[in-house]
Amino acid sequence: MKRIPLKMVRKELLDIPQYSLPTGFQIRLFEKGDEHNWARVEASVDEFKNEKAALEHFSKEFGPYIDEMSMRCVFIENKNGKVIGTTTAWYGDLNGNGEIWGRIHWVGVAPEYQGAKLSKPLLSAAMNILAHHHSKAYLTSQTTSYQAINMYLNYGFEPFITGPNCHEAWSLLENILNRKILK
Repeated sequence: MKRIPLKMVRKELLDIPQYSLPTGFQIRLFEKGDEHNWARVEASVDEFKNEKAALEHFSKEFGPYIDEMSMRCVFIENKNGKVIGTTTAWYGDLNGNGEIWGRIHWVGVAPEYQGAKLSKPLLSAAMNILAHHHSKAYLTSQTTSYQAINMYLNYGFEPFITGPNCHEAWSLLENILNRKILK
């Protein structure tokens, strides 16, 4: 499938779907030192070429906001306390006009745990955090993450059209997901 970047928005943060974790897993917030756990998970899902590159990115993007991470970055741990998933209930300027939106950022579940029904509880936890700080949210993704896109659609996120490539992206997704997305 062609990889096309895209954005999605949720114009209100009410009625967030809630999902519980399967037995043996727990959700917790970021603690100082967890940047290594974040880097390991994000490298495992091929967001970075290796953990060192992921850690360097973490330091640039989140290093100055490490205290905020303890309120906004969520982890899933397995029964042994190993971090196996993460996302961040972050924020950003969607339109470049200075208006700050909540942002679902850097969603990742280690490959060996994908399919274990962890993504929805992880997303619910992050969305609940966003709802405490923001009235609306966005996220960025790409067409190759079509399973995640399907989940985001089920959570009330909608396509955010920014240009002609968006129509191609959403048309591809409608075909692969076998669902009407664009109105």
